[in-house]
Amino acid sequence: MVYLNRNPTAKAILELVRSIDDDRICYDHFAFRTFGVNGHGIDSMAKFFMDFGYVQREELRFPAKKLKAFWFSPPSIPHSDAGTGAIGPLPRIFISELLVDQMSPEAQKIIRKYTELSGNGKYHAALASALGSLTWEKPSFTEFQQLARESEYAAWTLVNGYALNHVTISTHRLKSHLRKIESLNQFIEQKGFNLNSEGGVLKVSPDGLLLQSSTVADSTSFQFSDGIVESVPCSYIEFAERLVLPEFKNLPENEVKEFHRRDGFEVGNADKIFESTSRDQLTRRVV
Repeated sequence: MVYLNRNPTAKAILELVRSIDDDRICYDHFAFRTFGVNGHGIDSMAKFFMDFGYVQREELRFPAKKLKAFWFSPPSIPHSDAGTGAIGPLPRIFISELLVDQMSPEAQKIIRKYTELSGNGKYHAALASALGSLTWEKPSFTEFQQLARESEYAAWTLVNGYALNHVTISTHRLKSHLRKIESLNQFIEQKGFNLNSEGGVLKVSPDGLLLQSSTVADSTSFQFSDGIVESVPCSYIEFAERLVLPEFKNLPENEVKEFHRRDGFEVGNADKIFESTSRDQLTRRVV
């Protein structure tokens, strides 16, 4: 609810997709960003999910952005095929962290300052996310700008904390014509929403089996500790189509299950999806 209230684009798109043939929404994955320092990295958020049966899977590395990530597969629990949204199938979880030790001394000083101010906040990452609360004090605008010059990911995390960075609609689980991601992209653009154009609107894995796209992040007014009020990026919504693996291509369509499809994530795709909160994409949005 916090995510939907803060991100009107995501809320509007979910409502639009649901309105087509009274379609059901299944989420492919939820994503979070963290600072990899003082215990505030991936593990701080992952513990909550692993306590409930999620399993850590492959690591992904993004050297140019000084990031690493893990994704987590959901536990196998019975769910209603009629379930939609929050009561539908459990999503994968994608958690990334900034490799703070690789940042400049100036950037490290800012990040360490606020993660240390957080105290025990790292033990309540999931709760902070659900409440939409920062676990540290608000930074100054100068500090935000300084981080943004070096890493837009770092600046985003400083003002958004453990907030849900994006949810992803599983397009192939839709029932309408929008189940093809190209059709969904076209539908969204026709409704006046901007899609992340980094590397092309459609991001395709090398094996051609994972297709992804995303909107440009919404922005919100943020009051910094020095009283300055400025617009900062919030979150966005992503779309993913997972194609059937070659060994199952002869299965009748009505027999295809999620485990017959391409699983996991792809560095090349994810690297471009990260750009949904970048200044380049946000400023393109208002041209």
